[in-house]
Amino acid sequence: MKILSVGGSIIIPKTGFNIPFLKKFKTLILRQIKKGDRFILVIGGGATCRKYQDAARQVSSLNDEDLDWIGIHTTIFNAQFVRYMFKDVAYKHIITHPNKKVQTTKPVIIAAGWKPGFSTDRDAVLLAKTYGAKELYNLSNISYVYDKDPNIYPEAKKLRYIDWQTLRDDIVGHTWEPGKSAPFDPIASKDAQKFGMKVGILDGTKLGEVKKAIDGKPFNGTIVE
Repeated sequence: MKILSVGGSIIIPKTGFNIPFLKKFKTLILRQIKKGDRFILVIGGGATCRKYQDAARQVSSLNDEDLDWIGIHTTIFNAQFVRYMFKDVAYKHIITHPNKKVQTTKPVIIAAGWKPGFSTDRDAVLLAKTYGAKELYNLSNISYVYDKDPNIYPEAKKLRYIDWQTLRDDIVGHTWEPGKSAPFDPIASKDAQKFGMKVGILDGTKLGEVKKAIDGKPFNGTIVE
């Protein structure tokens, strides 16, 4: 089983749906299925999630749990969209409980957010554990993890390999915040480290690199283990 954590900002960027990309992404997955691959696609909320959360903060006094629920429902809506993209080959229900294994002959399972305090990165890690996968791929809109924010520090260096402890201590931190934008969720990082998982982080819009990752070949991106 191949576990892909697909950022919501790939599904629907701030600029709107990229239909040519979505068609190519669908074609890639369908071709891999014909080769015998099976997938769990964990769909994030991305910019849409943060837009709703930012608006909600401006009109009401909300706590972290409230904001998390907004994010979770955003992921479910995005996941339903992706499920219809893969309609004929996808399991008929959106998975929202990563610790429960479903029985299906369908080659694609679509998952979304679960409950407050859990990002879709963390859900992907738990799903990998549930299905016995020792690695997963995080498809976002960044090509690499950097040693510091490249948007602020031009001298930031891209990292091809990094261990979990260094990632947690120096880059993503140790606490979860609703809507937080980070290369990988801090709590998911802690879980992945505990479970001995390998996570590949790469630009999901570069489908040639995604295919290499799925096929177990070297790809442009960061490996965390």
